[in-house]
Amino acid sequence: MEETLNILVVDDDQVDRMTVRRALKAAGMNVEIVEAADCRDAITALSQTAFDCVFLDYRLPDQDGLSLIHEIRFRGIKVPLVVLTGQGDEQIAVELMKAGATDYLSKSRVSSEILAQILRNAIRVYRAEMQVAFVNQQLRESNELLTQQNQELEAQRQQIELQNQKLMEASQLKTQFLATMSHELRTPMNAIIGFSQLLLRPQCGSLTQQQRNMVERIFNNGKHLLMLLNEVLDFSKLEAGKLNLNPEIFDLSQVVKATTAEMISLAEAKKLSVQVQSDLQNAVVFNDPLRVRQILINLLSNAIKFTESGSIGVDVKELPNNYVEIAVWDTGIGIASSDIKYIFEAFRQIDQNITRKYPGTGLGLPVVDALVQMMGGKISVESQLGKGSVFRIELPRQISPAKQQSSDGKNSDKMSKITALSSKGATLRQQDLRFAQQRLPRERGDK
Repeated sequence: MEETLNILVVDDDQVDRMTVRRALKAAGMNVEIVEAADCRDAITALSQTAFDCVFLDYRLPDQDGLSLIHEIRFRGIKVPLVVLTGQGDEQIAVELMKAGATDYLSKSRVSSEILAQILRNAIRVYRAEMQVAFVNQQLRESNELLTQQNQELEAQRQQIELQNQKLMEASQLKTQFLATMSHELRTPMNAIIGFSQLLLRPQCGSLTQQQRNMVERIFNNGKHLLMLLNEVLDFSKLEAGKLNLNPEIFDLSQVVKATTAEMISLAEAKKLSVQVQSDLQNAVVFNDPLRVRQILINLLSNAIKFTESGSIGVDVKELPNNYVEIAVWDTGIGIASSDIKYIFEAFRQIDQNITRKYPGTGLGLPVVDALVQMMGGKISVESQLGKGSVFRIELPRQISPAKQQSSDGKNSDKMSKITALSSKGATLRQQDLRFAQQRLPRERGDK
């Protein structure tokens, strides 16, 4: 069923109003028509009733149609306005449309077909405009909401940034505190270790077995505490970016064998066998031997700590692209696959209980990981629960720290020549290696 349209006809001429009424009726449109003879009656009708369209004569007795349109729009009345003009009023009708009229029609052309078509078009255009206005209003509201949310997010971002700054300051203070405390504690700890070593020497006098056991316990615990302090100190230096590498030429196989030999007593105390295998055709590398030794000690200590029976070992071999690999393996308790991603996090241990079976600071592996990254290498882990673990470290044969690349250019050239000669099958005699090790630091110092 066709909807009923409420139409307002504003015209002071009763004949013109009747013409519009008859034309709409003749067009077969379902309309309810209200008539107004002047602007005042029109405003009153528009204020009381919602109309679908207004047919408006320009020339009215109390004011012209332009003033009426302005007043209608000023009052916020939304309705299609069709201006009915007399002969020669087309230019005026254009001005009315600019003011807010929807369409215009000369009274001389009023017919049922044209009037019905004008009415339908006016209503369609009006409803389309209302839909656009509604969408625009929604967009404005959405934009205002987004603007408000952006302001809230910006405030949250600033708050988070402030909190991050405070956290960074707290972290820096913590790092400085750890470094200071570790440094201050190392001095008395070294004295305790040194005096306990003196007491264990025969020339300092004989001790009873009970006294010797007590001094040995002091010595061993002191070494353990010193190792923990060194881990904390190294970690604090790494966090502060103050830990530097001091590379030099050395024999990697010798460092691996010597470091492993230092750990044999700990392995033998648990009745673990120790295996070392080196398949390096060229054992000469340019790296920091002390830090390489530190990496090995950390990994071997963990291997011994977490292995109750069986064996541990170190395998060294060549890799493509002038890299070497150091693999430290054990037949210990292993690591669950879900826990591997946590083992390189600082202070993180798989067993976080105070009464845990395996003590430690949780800094050993994070320090190893950081050192390996500083050397331009990478570390990976393969492990199975109850079967053991393998830590593989890939290192470039020749590291080149950014801060030393420019000053050590000649050293790098020498290392490249040594590597090239070795790769061709030349063998460096031990005395040549010692000579290179002595000359390189001296020449670096001369710079």
